[in-house]
Amino acid sequence: MQQRKEIQHVFCVGAKSLGAYGGYETFVYKLTEYHQNKKNIKYHVACKANGSGYMDENQLESVKKINDHEFEFHNAHCFKIRVPQIGAVQAIYYDAVALKACCEYIEKYHISQPIVYIMACRIGPIARYFYKKIHKLGGKIYLNPDGHEWMRAKWPAPVRKYWKISEKMMVKYSDLVICDSINIEKYIHKCYDGKGIHGRNPRTTFIAYGADLTLSKLTDDDEKLVNWYKDKGLKKKGYYLVVGRFVPENSYEVMIREFMKTKSKKDFAIITNVNDKFLNQLEKKLHFKSDNRIKFVGTVYDQELLKKIRENAYAYFHGHTVGGTNPSLIEALGSTDMNLLVDVGFNKEVAKDCALYWNKKTGNLAKLINKVDHMQLEEIKKFGEKAKKRVAKEYTWEKICNEYEKVFTDWEN
Repeated sequence: MQQRKEIQHVFCVGAKSLGAYGGYETFVYKLTEYHQNKKNIKYHVACKANGSGYMDENQLESVKKINDHEFEFHNAHCFKIRVPQIGAVQAIYYDAVALKACCEYIEKYHISQPIVYIMACRIGPIARYFYKKIHKLGGKIYLNPDGHEWMRAKWPAPVRKYWKISEKMMVKYSDLVICDSINIEKYIHKCYDGKGIHGRNPRTTFIAYGADLTLSKLTDDDEKLVNWYKDKGLKKKGYYLVVGRFVPENSYEVMIREFMKTKSKKDFAIITNVNDKFLNQLEKKLHFKSDNRIKFVGTVYDQELLKKIRENAYAYFHGHTVGGTNPSLIEALGSTDMNLLVDVGFNKEVAKDCALYWNKKTGNLAKLINKVDHMQLEEIKKFGEKAKKRVAKEYTWEKICNEYEKVFTDWEN
């Protein structure tokens, strides 16, 4: 048995920055925050220097700048990678260059038994090269496969095929696959058992995604909230809400179509980054602009304001059909009393009996909305209490980060 190291170096590749840009970005921020005083783990985090979602460390407090492309935050060593603007391929380029930088750093500083944690399956064709390289340096590769990227409607058929092949190769050339959903873990074994190196099964473990359970610091009469409501024509408990990326697999067409069929006097507020092409397609199909209850209210990057908007919603829709433990679902369960979720395995795994479910059949969601519209507030409140208890038990960041510490510091696992 190898002697236990004093410090386990963990290199994180795949997030664009540390912050609230997306799921991986929030995860890395929380992981380094909760582990910043740990003496047994040192994180090294790759960040984008430019382009969409780039890292601007000047927006963070208590940053220690090392040079133009390196800084320390939460005691983590962060290094920035410049990416050419080459469309969808830039994500693959970014991961590849970040991995190369990790290898150079490990070699330069003679780091013993490093773990390189890759988030998402983008670099399959070169996975074998980096697996061999990192193993030669005495390290291991851990992988978070994310959700079913190859199923996303936004990708044309050849790109979907690439994502599926890439996933297969990355699972093969990983020492451990960390799945944020039990359903994803089952899927990995169903698809790839017997297809690892020398015909082995992939080694997997399940660690969920976390959520912040604290209530918003804003009060109902806070000027920021009052002005937002006034600007958007909304009021407390007078709207159904959805927050998420504006892509087909998040069921926007079904949610809007079904809401338009209801007799609800409430509004449907949609917080998203509008994609004009998809928006025009929906308008052509649904003519939702004729229904003044349907309100696209833009994006909200102020986290306290967003939390308060969730808390004050009458009910929350979650239509995500692709992925594992979805961050926005856990956040909704932790803040909104009534949650209406599309009936897929990922969502049921997380929410269980703390929410109500709908399917994509015509009339199904409309019927549920009409039912919820007339529910007693006490009944709705009970759903909220149950959901918050579930999140507090299974999905706190403290619990998730403790589980990651065990996995990262147990070299023999």
